[in-house]
Amino acid sequence: MSFKIASFNFENLFSRARVLNLQDPEDTKAILELVAEFQSLLRKATYSDADKRRMLKLYNEGDGGDDKTALKNWLEVGETRGKLFSRRGKRVTGISASGKGDWNGTIQLKRAELSEKAIANTARVVKTVNADVMCLVEVENRPAMLNFRTDQLKKTTTFAPYPHIMVVDGNDQRGIDVGVMSRHPIHLMRSHVDDLSENGRSNIFSRDCLETEILLPDGRSLWILSNHFVSKMNGDPPESKARRKAQSARVRDILKEYDLKKDLVVVAGDLNDTPDSDPISPLATMDDLHDVLKVKHGTDMDQRWTYHYQSNEQIDYLLVSKPLKDVLTDAGVERRGIHGVDRFSGGTIQPFNSITHWTHAASDHGAVWATFDL
Repeated sequence: MSFKIASFNFENLFSRARVLNLQDPEDTKAILELVAEFQSLLRKATYSDADKRRMLKLYNEGDGGDDKTALKNWLEVGETRGKLFSRRGKRVTGISASGKGDWNGTIQLKRAELSEKAIANTARVVKTVNADVMCLVEVENRPAMLNFRTDQLKKTTTFAPYPHIMVVDGNDQRGIDVGVMSRHPIHLMRSHVDDLSENGRSNIFSRDCLETEILLPDGRSLWILSNHFVSKMNGDPPESKARRKAQSARVRDILKEYDLKKDLVVVAGDLNDTPDSDPISPLATMDDLHDVLKVKHGTDMDQRWTYHYQSNEQIDYLLVSKPLKDVLTDAGVERRGIHGVDRFSGGTIQPFNSITHWTHAASDHGAVWATFDL
């Protein structure tokens, strides 16, 4: 039988952090760097007068006198014990806490609802790819996926919705989780949210490496390892590179529990780095683990790219064990849900006709897919 597997970064279904929904990634990067500075100041045991002035400026004005970067526009600060801010009405006028021990609360990125057109175009990508099993990246939760299925994924003569959907909350407090949806039963699952780094002080996975066993009609098991590695935000500092490499190495160690010469295993998802990068090398150099896009298209990155930032790059993957590689019949990337794909591809790819504005885009990632003769 012909069997299709895919991986798609949904960028959330119904709402996402406002700062992550900006058209220009450089604007997002600049604001997130200010958020990181604000958080660093908040963690200090004692706030100096200079610290307080800087926090107040970041919150009310942003950097460089540009109100666009004022953190009040992008953050929600909840004070549950003690007070961080002094206020006059709704306006923040000062920092009343003397240090991190003087207050307790939450800091969250403000969220914005997606347009109905963006949600519909996300569904259009899913229906166009029409995979039997799809790795889900950046989805809010299982109820959101169930609503998406009910509202958007209607049964047609060529498309059958997914009776089996599973999403497990990961380590990202922004509601960016991984999961899987399948036309075949989900039998077993194993989460790795609690896997710890070598020093035992932090979680390895910024979201999760979700192992899912899918029962195929012939009785065999298909194992999907769904991943979303830490991103390159804030300039991709050395600690981000090191964490991606640790995540890659941990997935490699999990794979050692399988026989990649015999078992049907897929590592899927957004690994946030290129195939030749050092952070991905623990997986890229594994015996009997194969990138379907490399098998199909070799080194031709015009065929393999899944994401555009400053250039076209492959950062989304389907890495398959030898038995799947041996029966691979086709592989590619569905990019028509990306706004601007006509510019990124030199006019060789046109976006869906329903994407006439960047707010209508399904995602800024393409969906990776592969078909197998099982």
